[in-house]
Amino acid sequence: MAAVELDAEDTKLVTLARSARARSGAPEGAAIRDDIGRTYVAATVALPSLELTALQAAVAAAVSSGVQRLEAAVVVTDATALDDASRRVAIDLGIVDPILVGADGEVRS
Repeated sequence: MAAVELDAEDTKLVTLARSARARSGAPEGAAIRDDIGRTYVAATVALPSLELTALQAAVAAAVSSGVQRLEAAVVVTDATALDDASRRVAIDLGIVDPILVGADGEVRS
């Protein structure tokens, strides 16, 4: 598979998502960009009373700020595919194929 080249704005999202994951020690980090260029970052939430994927948590932060549409989404994870819950929440805000990145920063899709 050929290496995927990202533009500068998507590369920034990868850096932010990797930082969120590393800072929290969570299984996933996510970063999203809304349709006017604002970014939101989150990590997996795993509490006894609340579980969210990193992408769900980032989208929740964005939506609570009034966002209705996303321009891009990145998830950093060791998983080889995005889970259904994350894929569905991305689709809700207009992203069909979030960028999946390994912990090493390599773009998988």
